[in-house]
Amino acid sequence: MSDTPPATPARSWVPRAHPLSWATLAVTTGAILMTAVDGGILPAVLPAIQDEFELNNAQAGLVNSMFFGGLIVGALLFGWLSDRIGTGYRRSWTWNVAMLIGILGGALTFGLAGSFAAFLLLRIPMGISRGGSEPVNVALVSEWWPKEYRGFAVGVHHTGFPLGQFLTGALIAAVLGFAGWQEAFLLIPLLGIPIIALQAFIGTRRNQQKVYDWIDAHGYTKPLPELSTRPKGLGLAPVKDALASPNVRWSVVLIFLFLWAETAAVTFLTGQLVDQGIDLGLAALLAGASGLTGWIGQVVWGAWSDHAGRKFAIRFLVIGWAASMLAMVFITSPASAWIVLLAWGLFRNAPFPVVYALLIDSVPRAAGTAMGIMIGIALGVSGVLAGPVAGWIIDAGGFTVHYVVLAVICLLGLLPLARMTETVTTTATAEVPK
Repeated sequence: MSDTPPATPARSWVPRAHPLSWATLAVTTGAILMTAVDGGILPAVLPAIQDEFELNNAQAGLVNSMFFGGLIVGALLFGWLSDRIGTGYRRSWTWNVAMLIGILGGALTFGLAGSFAAFLLLRIPMGISRGGSEPVNVALVSEWWPKEYRGFAVGVHHTGFPLGQFLTGALIAAVLGFAGWQEAFLLIPLLGIPIIALQAFIGTRRNQQKVYDWIDAHGYTKPLPELSTRPKGLGLAPVKDALASPNVRWSVVLIFLFLWAETAAVTFLTGQLVDQGIDLGLAALLAGASGLTGWIGQVVWGAWSDHAGRKFAIRFLVIGWAASMLAMVFITSPASAWIVLLAWGLFRNAPFPVVYALLIDSVPRAAGTAMGIMIGIALGVSGVLAGPVAGWIIDAGGFTVHYVVLAVICLLGLLPLARMTETVTTTATAEVPK
């Protein structure tokens, strides 16, 4: 039998991978689901927190800012650590620590948040966990799949976000049925413990070697030449590698705009629904309705980007986002909320896995750092600023002005997108990644 590997097969629309790749995808999707749930607790119970501490919308935005301040630290620190400690299977170690910090922060919120000052300070560890877990987990799943199906894998993996957004509303509604908002911070993060255990069990060197052997045998492209790499040189080497890529720098700007719009929208969405006379429990459930359709958009657009190109997919998502923000103006009842939010779900989360795949294409050896920079700066800074600014706009001009501003912010994303380089070679483009 010849030792020559088979020729690279045509890129099928039906993804192919080792069973352990699929298992890793299932576990990391569950991990992202818990990341989404942890991040969604605060917006879902924010009206109850405002009532207890007698906060206006601008002050409520400050609560969100503290959370995102911690997120900046977590994303930058854990993204860098995951590259320094090691890529591939070693990323499981870094992710597990990030999630454990979130579980601890939730328990402390339940036990110690008796004053507004204490509650504000405890947003920091929850933010560190949220910021640290996402970039590490995205890099992790990409390193267990053939490069040809990276967009699909990251897209499916990120369905944990829309599913988590809907599940958060359902969980909050259930908890509020027998307890208060403090118990939500205690009970819900504990659901991440089984995911941590599974991540540690599957994410081993031996299992990753099986995956890479399968990729070689079937003629696909390995995510990295080695199972795990540790950058040489000074501690900031991964940061320099990431920032040297124009795609990384422009992705930060693009995702900053998307995340500003998302943070501003979701922070006050439950409050908007309550203002329409909807019960808090139902409002929390409705606020997560986009999760029911969000997985469709992520899988479809992630897979489509593998074939038509990352930039091609993002152009459509920018327009869909802007239209969704304008449609929010017409939410006046539970029925209209279902219609608008289910439509938003087709676009809401889809840009992020597509851009993440583009980043990993561009700087595979510094993927954790690149995504940590993007998530830390784009998500963190937008989160710090978007809440208070949106609260001020709502107090001064109402929700109509609020959503018009967000639609304009989304459309501005076409500017950085035009400066980015396509990383997927298609029949429509011959661009080579820089």
